[in-house]
Parts: sequence; structure tokens; C-alpha cells
Amino acid sequence: MPGGLTYTVDETTKLSTAEIYATVLADLAETHPDIVTLTSDLAKSTKVGVFADRFPDRFYNFGIAEANMIGAAAGMAACGLVPFTSSFAIFTSMRALDQVHTDICYPNLNVKMIGSHAGLSFGQAGSTHHCTEDLAIMRAMANLTVLCPADGIETANAVVAAYERPGPVYVRINRGFDQNVHTTMEYGFRIGVADVLHDGTDITLIACGSGVYPALQAARELAATDGVHCRVLNMHTIKPLDADAIRTAIHDTRRIITVEDHTIIGGLGGAVAEVIAENGRACAFRRLGLHDCYSPIGLHEDLMAHHGYDTTGVMNTVRDVLRIDIEDDDTWDDEF
Repeated sequence: MPGGLTYTVDETTKLSTAEIYATVLADLAETHPDIVTLTSDLAKSTKVGVFADRFPDRFYNFGIAEANMIGAAAGMAACGLVPFTSSFAIFTSMRALDQVHTDICYPNLNVKMIGSHAGLSFGQAGSTHHCTEDLAIMRAMANLTVLCPADGIETANAVVAAYERPGPVYVRINRGFDQNVHTTMEYGFRIGVADVLHDGTDITLIACGSGVYPALQAARELAATDGVHCRVLNMHTIKPLDADAIRTAIHDTRRIITVEDHTIIGGLGGAVAEVIAENGRACAFRRLGLHDCYSPIGLHEDLMAHHGYDTTGVMNTVRDVLRIDIEDDDTWDDEF
């Protein structure tokens, strides 16, 4: 893979997503002395203590001062370093948003922001730590690339790709032990290109992050129980979005469902809806995620079920959407 780093599924199952990120970053720093890491008193929680142990002179803790951390990262980038900031997604995308906007994105500086504990992955911590709006916020920032990997192996790929991509990058990861979607790093990860995990012509599930595994499981179970063939797209890049893959799915299946651990407003669902609207070809469309609400407190898997985007929720929505009568023709004469 890019950077010469390789990790196996056996290794990644022993580590949380955050631990994988920190390990990959430290390994990458061995051959890239321009990498530095900054955190806001969250080295233990975000696991970047691994980097601090190996490179203490390239690690900076700013205390509980996320805005200062982002501002300092901008200064370091302006001096030719490649800073990786490590904080909870909620704090990077909201508490320090002014600095993200003005200090990093506006001058298009080469800062990589890792937002951990995203979505409802730290569900038991309550609303102050639930982060279900960051994709909508961050994809609105000009110059900013937004990545949302599905598992540990994809996180490893995303960290290396973020380093190699000029300009600011936001990588959204979870807190805990994500289910494995990939078995090897050599599956062709490319920023801006969706990963087809399961092929099908009846309906397309477009998912990111924590939504990918339940979408894939739903596709497998629906094939076995209902004879339904679901296409599953892992949309690991929210910006730049793979609009071509979406347009192809509209043409081939005419039924689209998005699945995300995020509000349905402005995130993956909103981004896909924009492509559908501009495409000019009608399709049945549903967005799974939080429906303009704050979440109760609980474990991640329980909250996903509560909000209807666990495997069962995806399967039920697929069955509902398949009941919608969509004119099926190759000429698209009913469209503009």
C-alpha cells in the first residue's frame, strides 16, 4: 500500500480503531520526520500516547484547549511540518470550528485532523460527547477533504492517504472495536472512489463509517432470506464524493438507501440527495441515521438499533423501499 505499511486482519482485531490510527501514524513517522502530533489532553483516550512514547520531541499536549491546538497546528503547517491533531470529533468539529475554518481551511494548510469517538460510538458518555453533526459541518468547509473509514484496516489506509494528500484532511473514526469489513489493506483504497463491497441490481445501500457493516450484513441476509440483491457502496470519502458511483447506482437499481451514524441532515444522506437532485433521474430514496433529534444515552449498538440503522433496521427499510413502484425502463423518457 502507499507508504509501504501493511497490517493484517489478525492485527487489527486486537486493536480499537483509535489504537490502529495511533500505531499507523507512529509507524509512518519513522520514515517521515515532518509528522508531528498534537492533542488536547486526550492522549490516553485517542491512543496517541503510542506516538508520544516513540517520538516525545514531536508530540505536543495543549491541555483542554482545542482552539489553541488547531491554531498551533496551522502555524506548524505554515513552517513545513505535517501536523496530525488528535481529539474527539465533537471538539474538533464544533468547539474549535472557528480555528478550523479560519486558520486551516481558509489558507488551505496541510493539517490532518483526526476526530475520534465520532457518531454515537461513545454513546454512554451522553450528549456532550455524541457527535452526529460533524460530517455536515466539515464537508461545508472549502478545501477540506473528509474521510469516514469503515473499520480498522480502512483507518490505516485513510491515515496514510491523508498524509499523502496535500491540504487539510478530516478523518472521522470511532471509539471502539469496529466490526471488520475488509480482510486486507490491498483492496485499492483511493480517496474519492467508493468501494463496492457487495454487488446487486435490486437496490443500493450507500454507507459510511459505522453504517457500513450493518449495510453489508443486511445485504447478505436479504440475499439469503428474501432473494434480494443489494449493491453496497462503502462511501469512505464524504468529500470529494464519488458522484459517478451514485449516478451508476441510480441507473442500475433506481432505489437508494443511505446509512450513517450521523444526522440524516447534511451528512452522507444529504450529499447523496444532492447528487440525485442534480442528476435529473428519479429514484426511490431513504436516509437512515438520526432524524433531526438528539440521541438518548446508551451503548453504541443499542443506539443504532434505537435509531433504526442496525442490520435489522436496514433490512426493514430495504423491504419498505422495494414496495415502491418505480417505472423501470432503459430510455428514461419519464425524466428530464
